[in-house]
Amino acid sequence: STQSTGVAKSLVKAGICKRVLVQVSYAIGIARPLSVSVFAYGSCKYTESQLLRIVNANFDLSPGNIVKELDLRKPIYRKTAKIWSFWLSRFSWEKVKQIVIPEDL
Repeated sequence: STQSTGVAKSLVKAGICKRVLVQVSYAIGIARPLSVSVFAYGSCKYTESQLLRIVNANFDLSPGNIVKELDLRKPIYRKTAKIWSFWLSRFSWEKVKQIVIPEDL
């Protein structure tokens, strides 16, 4: 999803990982993700379970929050269709989030 790409970009931009894959799975009618997985391919000083704690501490990956954070209720898709791209920095989903590491890690 676009949100998991944003999570991965934020982890890399913060210098936490050099390479990372974030996978999120959802089910219709369920308010929270069914699962969140984070794989760093050995490019990180944190374990994958610690990375998952960092992600959970910094990102609300619920569908309702994704709609809110990404402004998905606004009619912005005409712009993306016109240029054939969702990957421009002017869109809210391309903004990198500042990561805060939990103190107990």
